[in-house]
Amino acid sequence: MNLIRNLLAGVGLLAILALLIAAVTLGPQLARLDPGFPQAYGEFAGRLLETGDPGVAMMWSEPVQEGLSVDDVVTSLKSLATSKNLLFVGESPFYQQVEAITGEDYRYVNFLSFCDAQVGKMMLEYRDHYSGFMPCRIALVEDKSGSLALYSMNLDLMIHGGEPLPPELKREALRVRDTIRDIMRGAAAGEF
Repeated sequence: MNLIRNLLAGVGLLAILALLIAAVTLGPQLARLDPGFPQAYGEFAGRLLETGDPGVAMMWSEPVQEGLSVDDVVTSLKSLATSKNLLFVGESPFYQQVEAITGEDYRYVNFLSFCDAQVGKMMLEYRDHYSGFMPCRIALVEDKSGSLALYSMNLDLMIHGGEPLPPELKREALRVRDTIRDIMRGAAAGEF
């Protein structure tokens, strides 16, 4: 009995020491991160555990209201983006590329790109690596059953996932993030 008690006490002592060492070594590093860091990674981890798929966990998705056509959604995305001062800068109709290569029909998949050049410039002045987030893309995808959905990268990890962005860049990045979410929701509902 004493052996088990002493063994458990030793394990407890080792656990406390490990926590103290982790707090001393990781604490200062974690303290310099954005205050939204725990929530951003917590939401990502929750979605990852729920789905088991990192691709799903890092994306936003909006199912498109039944009855809306591809043209309706594309027109809506462009119109809503323009109304919110986000430039439509191009599209890449992936399904056409697949059809050209395979010679077979393929379901509709189109990548539409949007940009706020002023914010893009701010991001590049801050860090060249942020060019990988530009321009903001929204995919319009027809699933295998014929339903449409919109997908875009969740920008929260870029905004909150590390050291705080400079205040003006963070404010503008949040605005662009919210604009992308708004136009996705609006286009999925057929708004113009």
